[in-house]
Amino acid sequence: MPALRSWVFSVAILASGSACASGGPLGIDHRLHYDNSGIWKRTNQNVLMYGTILTVAGGALAFGDEDKLGDTFWRSVDSLVITSVGTEAMKLAFQRERPSQTSNPNRFFAGSHAQSFPSGEVAAISAAVTPFIANYGEDHPAVYALALLPAYDAVARMKVRAHWQSDVLIGAAIGTGVGLWSAHRHSPLIIGWLPGGFQVGFIHHFK
Repeated sequence: MPALRSWVFSVAILASGSACASGGPLGIDHRLHYDNSGIWKRTNQNVLMYGTILTVAGGALAFGDEDKLGDTFWRSVDSLVITSVGTEAMKLAFQRERPSQTSNPNRFFAGSHAQSFPSGEVAAISAAVTPFIANYGEDHPAVYALALLPAYDAVARMKVRAHWQSDVLIGAAIGTGVGLWSAHRHSPLIIGWLPGGFQVGFIHHFK
């Protein structure tokens, strides 16, 4: 997928720094220089994460499933929820220590306090934007710019030593994969479990 390839390349360039690869499941993990200031500040990451959730949920409720845009919002909801549940389960299973907790990227199964692998935030943002890229990217190439959001978050999470390189890359792959699955389903999943009013949406309901 063009968007995934472009942002993985961007992350790889920004994450390389001057350190040598030292381990992890992909053999590329090392600590970055700690930076919790400027655009990398944790508060900015929170704004992006919670803003993504509010935008996706708000768009789904506002537009319903009456048109392509609303349908895409609901597919993004599916992708976001399924990815979030999946990555949380993986964190509990792999129990990898964060770069803020250790300098050794091979510290897996270290206990419930260790929840570095994979990056849930990068996975979630990737999952949220992928249905829009899949549905609109070919006709509106500017939509591919949405791939910059998980790319930014991936670098920011490494800058504050919350994740290793493999955490963010695998998180992005999970989110993108689920997003593509959601985008190509016959119909959105979660809206099918809800009362019919959600299919109409607030905007169409009050027209």
